[in-house]
Order: sequence, then C-alpha cells, then structure tokens
Amino acid sequence: MTATAAPPTRRVAVAAPHPAALDAAAEAVAAGGDAIDAALAAATALTVVYPHQCSIGGDLVALVRRPGHPVVAVVSAGAAPAGIDAAALAQQERMPRQGAQTVTVPGVVAGWQAIAALGGRLGLGDPLTRAARLAADGIPVSAGLARAIAVRTDELHADPGMRGVFTDGTGALLAEGGPLVQPALAETLTELAADPAAMYRGRIAASITARLRALGGAHTEADFAVHQAELVEPCGTTIGGARWWVAPPPTQGVVLLGILPEALADATPDLVDAVHRAALVRQAELGDPRGGAIDVAAMLDPRDTGRVGELPRAGRALGDTVAVTAAGTDGTVVTLIQSVYQLFGSGILDPGTGVVLHNRGSAFSTDPAHPAHVGPGLRPPHTLLPVIAETEDLVLGLGCQGGSAQPWILAQLARDLIAADSDPDEVLGRPRFVIGARDLGHEVMTLVAEPGSEGAIAAAEDLGLPVARTTGPVDEAGHVQAVRLHADGHLDAASDPRADGRAVVLDAH
Repeated sequence: MTATAAPPTRRVAVAAPHPAALDAAAEAVAAGGDAIDAALAAATALTVVYPHQCSIGGDLVALVRRPGHPVVAVVSAGAAPAGIDAAALAQQERMPRQGAQTVTVPGVVAGWQAIAALGGRLGLGDPLTRAARLAADGIPVSAGLARAIAVRTDELHADPGMRGVFTDGTGALLAEGGPLVQPALAETLTELAADPAAMYRGRIAASITARLRALGGAHTEADFAVHQAELVEPCGTTIGGARWWVAPPPTQGVVLLGILPEALADATPDLVDAVHRAALVRQAELGDPRGGAIDVAAMLDPRDTGRVGELPRAGRALGDTVAVTAAGTDGTVVTLIQSVYQLFGSGILDPGTGVVLHNRGSAFSTDPAHPAHVGPGLRPPHTLLPVIAETEDLVLGLGCQGGSAQPWILAQLARDLIAADSDPDEVLGRPRFVIGARDLGHEVMTLVAEPGSEGAIAAAEDLGLPVARTTGPVDEAGHVQAVRLHADGHLDAASDPRADGRAVVLDAH
C-alpha cells in the first residue's frame, strides 16, 4: 500500500515487508524516536517474524543520510573464519550450498550498533526487548514464511534446531497462521538488549561457534570477537538529474550504477542488454577488496568488456533478504538491508541461542584466482543493495529482497520513483523481469518474466537469451520497500505487494 501525508510537525515514513515491523516502528516513533530508531525497531522485529529471510545470524548493509552530513554506508559483512581450509575447498567445483562451511561471522547486531550511533535517540535496548517479547509470546506464521517452509521442508527436518522451532508438537512443519514461538531466541535477544556486544563474546558466541565446529566448521570465539561494522564512504554518481549512492564492494551496489544510464532512459531493449552484460561482469569481477584488486571500473561500465565470468553460485536466491526504509521530516533517510542469504540460510539453527545462521559463504568462489575467492578473514561477494537518491524535488530511500537480481529489480523502478509526481505504490506493483542463472534455478543465463513484461521478453529473444515466463507475480522479482521525502516536506512510502508488508507515515508526538 501507499502512504502519504503532509507534515504538520515531525513525521516518519517507514516501509517494511511484515506488519509486525511497522508496529515496532510505530512504537519507536511514539516514544520519541526518529527515522533511525524506526528503521532499527522494524529491523529487530523482522529477525523474529521473518527467520527465513533475516536473522541476527546474518549480515547487514545500510545507507544513512542525515541533515548536514554526507551519506554514509554501514557495511557489517562477516568474514570467513581464520581456520577455514581454503586449499581443501579449492579442490571442489563450487562452495557447498548450505552447512557450516557456508557460515561467515554474522554482522547484523554490530550493524545495528553502528546505525544507532549515527543519531538514533532511543538506543537498541527497547527494540531488542520488544523483539524478545515477540519471540517469547509467538506470532502467526505469515504467508511468506509459510511459502519458505514449504520450499525448504527437507532442510528444516534435517537440522535439530530447525525442527525444534518450525515443527509443531506432532512433528509437522508449521503452516500459515500457526504460532511461531522461539523461546531460545527470546533469551538471546534479552541478553542483547542489556548489551548488544554480547553477540560477539561470552555465551552467545561460544554456543554458536561450538555448534558450527560440531558440524565441521572452523569457527572460534576469536573470529566473532574481531568482527566490527565498517562506516565507509558510499560509491556515488550523478545521472538523470539525481545523485545516487550505493555501498561499495564487497556489495554489488556499483553494478546498479553501471546500468543506470539505460534504466533512466526508459528503453527496455537497451536495459535488458545492459543487465545481461552487467550480470556477466559482476560474476567475473565482484569480490572482497581485502583479498586483492577489484575491477570497479568494469562494473561501473559493463559495456563491451567481453567478460564471461562464471562465479559458482548454488541454489536459488528466493526470499533471501529483507529491506527496511525510513525517512523523517528532519531530513534523515535510512535504507537498511539484512539477510540470511538464501531461504533459512545455512540450514543450521543453534539450539542454544535460537539463532538461524546464514549461508553467505556459499557465494565465495573456490577458484583461488577469482576476486571472490574463499580465504581466512575474507568476505564473500554480497547481494545487499541499499540505495539513496536525491534530486531537487525529493530524497529517495530504496531497497529490496531479490538476491543477485537486486540491481535489475531496482533499475526497473529508478526512473519513475525519482519523479516526484509518480505513485510509488503503482510503480512497485508493475510487472518486472530478472536475469540470472543458478541464483534463479537455471543452468544458463535466463530472463525470468512476470506477465506483462512483453518488451523485456522480446528483447531477450532478440539477444538469444532463454526466457522463463511466470504465471503471476513472484518473489524472485523482489520485495521492494521505498520512502520519499519531498522538497515541500511531505512524505510518502510504498511496500511491495509481493511481500507481507505495508508502508506508513507516522505522527511523532
């Protein structure tokens, strides 16, 4: 739905993919919180109600715009453990899809701490306490979570921790509307409410690392203790009358910047061609700058590079991420994305903490010569792609679920969302296409098209690109969340109809 209102005093707009996240944001704003507090309240709630997409056992990337300050990127992407056996993995064709070897140190909680320090009024104690209450009291299984449970049935039955949370008393998996109760997670969140740094030391880190080592991982408490969120300068460009900001590598933000010229020109055939080229370049070039040189220039201009990369990626990217966007009439805009990567991440839930652990490490390449090669202390290439754009008329905060397809999803929306007179709800409801290979369940690069994407289908066929038509809107086309602060001070926001969420504009009393 779309929410819009003119500001009498102070207001905050929020968009998120689950109603419980909006309820948490509303409580934060009612308590005197700003857009940062609203985003953090929504984000903490989502780790309880959307465990198939995000968890405190996953990673976080965000952009924050504050009045009088430059836009800052918060990158809290965890690294592979120091003891990982890269030489053994190099003997494999690709990384495992799930399991302990795909778990990197979770960055979400450190990311929340870094965002709160940028100007939040309330801190993390209240939102984490609220999230703990949600976990303890339980919440009905949403339609999105129910779909994910149906897709990952075997994995959920295979892991004792998953079985303990996602089955009922008879051993049957939870269905839509059933109670999702997470007592161990409630205890962990209560500890974190008192001290968020406890995620990386003491009982919580000890429990998680012990579980991972029991399953063949190399993780130690020391790996957790050294993790820190990074505050870095975002990558930016000016095009189409707007200034655009994205987070730098190892995230894929620069890939979106590389296709913005075609996206803003509103020429579908050119955009499909650009997306296809950019997908190949990203596979060849995206990795962690800590591990060696990254060819950012190639991703910023993917045309005629001749690259045909083959970064191994196993499984599907369905349902991998949640985005929260928030904007306040004070000029603050936050776009925050947190993720367990693929559905239910690594397939491991630590019974001692209730934490679902991500499988972000499955995106590493096992080729030692690849920019995304696996190694001690290195971060895998990241799909998380928060965006902030600014024109003379508005500031846009934008983010989505969609795995490797996030640049293509957002590119199809960019031109109209920066037009102040557009209806963001209508824009988010339009049919979309995505392009991918293994990340979308195809062995070769394929265009997946929702009904109504005839221009993209024709362009793909002209390029000789295989086409898979869907029967309706699909999760693979993204769950987009958008907020806009207009020059006259009014706010509007929209939440993707493909998700379970909504958008609200809240009065700050």
